[in-house]
Amino acid sequence: MGHLRRGRLKSLLGVIVAGALVPSLAGATDGYFSHGYGMKSLGMGGASVTRTDDGFGGANNPAEMVFAGNRFDIGLDWFSPTRSASRADAAITPLNGDVNSDSKNFYIPEIAYNQMMQPNLSLGVTVFGNGGMNTDYPQGNFQCPTPSGTFVPANMLCGQGRLGVNLSQLIVAPTLAYKLAPDHAVGVAPLLAYQRFSIVGVQSFAPLSSAPANLTNNGDASSTGAGVRIGYLGRLSPLVSIGATYASKISMRKFDRYKGLFADQGGFDIPSNFAIGASLHPSTAWTIALDYERIYYNSVSSVGNPSTNQAPLGAANGPGFGWQDINVGKLGVEYTVNPSWIVRAGYNWSQNPIQPRDVTFNILAPGVVQDHFTLGFTYAVNAKSELTMAYMYAPSKTVTGSSLFNALFAPPAGPPNAGGTETIKLSEFSLGVAWAMRF
Repeated sequence: MGHLRRGRLKSLLGVIVAGALVPSLAGATDGYFSHGYGMKSLGMGGASVTRTDDGFGGANNPAEMVFAGNRFDIGLDWFSPTRSASRADAAITPLNGDVNSDSKNFYIPEIAYNQMMQPNLSLGVTVFGNGGMNTDYPQGNFQCPTPSGTFVPANMLCGQGRLGVNLSQLIVAPTLAYKLAPDHAVGVAPLLAYQRFSIVGVQSFAPLSSAPANLTNNGDASSTGAGVRIGYLGRLSPLVSIGATYASKISMRKFDRYKGLFADQGGFDIPSNFAIGASLHPSTAWTIALDYERIYYNSVSSVGNPSTNQAPLGAANGPGFGWQDINVGKLGVEYTVNPSWIVRAGYNWSQNPIQPRDVTFNILAPGVVQDHFTLGFTYAVNAKSELTMAYMYAPSKTVTGSSLFNALFAPPAGPPNAGGTETIKLSEFSLGVAWAMRF
């Protein structure tokens, strides 16, 4: 028995190490969180609180894992966002123009492992990521005014060279789940997080920064932190299952290289969130799942502080991206065609975290899509393994607001309405494939 358990622990360690080697992630749908975790959930609009047939409970609901059995899941999602920004009606006409982000293809891995230690106890691990504040704009044809009254070539935010940010967050979630009764379980998953960030092209904000040398073009900064997710899952009857899950804020070490950009001297925690869900099983072939989720972006100062705050960038109450807390609804349908084929469809709707007043800062992070339409299927290759695919399409969404340059170049520094209005735009699709083995 000791040898067997040592083997299990080695398997868990292997998954954790593989997760630590995952490259930079990008992704966004519900703000900068994914619309779902695990390929099966991705095909059902992200509905996952009551799912029990994959190993992604560490990202969704840890209590699920004790119903999932012994299994290993691995997948890759091709995520393709199209982002653009434009400025119009600026009285300083060389500020007008538009630009498209060049980075359009990202590959997001997913890894999970679950092992039944006893009939009522499971131990597993989920490796997943967040991203979405990822842009890469060319300099374009913008020209910005200098104190001497001349104009110089610049990017859309009046900095030099390319403009953009890259944020990736990797979370390793060991999970422990326990059945309180045959149809009721609880679970817990420590959330061990690593994140990486870089920004280029915002040199023009240096006069507004509390630490100009730690504002932009300083390469990759990284930090680590920890939090916890807890969950409950109950099968009330053969027809109805319910679940609930809560993830604490993940307290992250500060980005010292960018303490002149992010509020609280480089702070960038991962926000808390909770979800409740229910699934109906009107027959053995049909499952209808519905989740509600709330994500507390506004509780993280660097993400939630209004961009109009008057304190310097990087200060305790410095400007942020102005993201609001959002509500998310997820609806998914699953139909078992025969023992070999299961098909899925779903819809995900989320509130827009970005307000018009914050449009200038969010040229860097235009997470504005709200509607997500999904399809998916699973094919049983044999009695022990299966292949799953999922597709998501999020149609274009825009937000338009007054440019912050209207205040920066306000009279007497410039004419009224110097910066005009700005519009940010985002659309997305993703296509993923995963393989799972039961043992």
